[in-house]
Amino acid sequence: MDIAADVVIVGAGIAGLTTSLGLYRLGVKSIVLESWDSLRSTGFALTLWTNAWRALDAVGVGDSLRQQHFQIQGAVVLSSISGLATSETSFHAKGNHEVRCIKRKKLLEALAKELPTGTIRLSSKVVSIEESGFFKLVHLSDGTILKTKVLIGCDGVNSVVAKWLGFKKPTFTGRYAIAGFTESKDSHGYGTKSIQFFESGVRFGCRPCDDKTLHWYYTWVPSSQDKELQDNPATLKQFVISKVEKLPAQLRAIIESTEPDGFMSYRLAYRRPWELLWGNINKSNVCVAGDAFHPMTPDIGQGGGAALEDGVVLARCVAEALLKEPSEEAKEEGDEDKEQHERIEMGLNKYAKERRWRAFELITTSYFAGYVQQSEGKIMSFLREKFLASYLRGLLLKRADFDCGRLNFS
Repeated sequence: MDIAADVVIVGAGIAGLTTSLGLYRLGVKSIVLESWDSLRSTGFALTLWTNAWRALDAVGVGDSLRQQHFQIQGAVVLSSISGLATSETSFHAKGNHEVRCIKRKKLLEALAKELPTGTIRLSSKVVSIEESGFFKLVHLSDGTILKTKVLIGCDGVNSVVAKWLGFKKPTFTGRYAIAGFTESKDSHGYGTKSIQFFESGVRFGCRPCDDKTLHWYYTWVPSSQDKELQDNPATLKQFVISKVEKLPAQLRAIIESTEPDGFMSYRLAYRRPWELLWGNINKSNVCVAGDAFHPMTPDIGQGGGAALEDGVVLARCVAEALLKEPSEEAKEEGDEDKEQHERIEMGLNKYAKERRWRAFELITTSYFAGYVQQSEGKIMSFLREKFLASYLRGLLLKRADFDCGRLNFS
């Protein structure tokens, strides 16, 4: 079965759904292909900073998500020696930042429900991409072929589209993470602040999503024995508890109360920043966004925000190219497809130019933050607690103070 579409987006994650919704708001329909049989909510929750909320407002779903999640008022860093607070930052005192830890499933559902029925095609796995004149042919595992003017890869760290563009697989950092998610029947009483704890090469953090839900994470450099823990939730729980002995009892209780299905372990990978400078973010009428473009470590909590920014900018650039009327000269010579293809190339070049350095600085900052936060040794621990924690917090807020702009391109 052959299907024609102006825009085909591979991947119904944050970047893919944001791009599709942005295009729809501007009057351009798209098809979103998702290889799973449902929307992926892997990862439980994610932190969205000021820049991300500006992007969500641009596509019109910010307010609905605000109503379901706490606004985090600040961040506290605990000492690895005493367990007491060594630094505290108010997000309002530093420029009135908006920070919330939101449930990933809620975010995807909020984006998806605004799209026309039939936009998202589940169980649609891309197996190959073929060139056909000014179009791309996207071949699916079920034999379906989609003919499209624009192909956008939002298919994550193992992106088929990124591979077609020539990108290598993301690089493993040597670090692992365990994420936890817990819901209580009554209010958890945790408050509205984010807490972080560093000790001997490990990092623990916890943030509230709402009055009953907490999201926590733990990152570390594993030994060969640790790598065998990944598929055993019960072992993961005991492992984390044993590594954060100086954590206050209230925080240890959060880990202990996490149910087996509330654990997830994964490797931390990133794209080397210089690959963005020399690689093909776009080529002809194909481009990438989100983790397919700039996978990064979670150390500054900007992976989701960057994907939202991508979606807004990309929708703006693509819609401008597709909605412009052909010139009289192109009509007379029958070159409408050629002219539109050239506009699409220009639009994707504009997108790549706008997003390349932004992605570069986010990947670089995140990697640097992870290195500082998890480096071992007494000297590094002293510097981290006395000086670097507040410096990194300021750098994080600086990266969050970004506006990808509105959708309209006129």
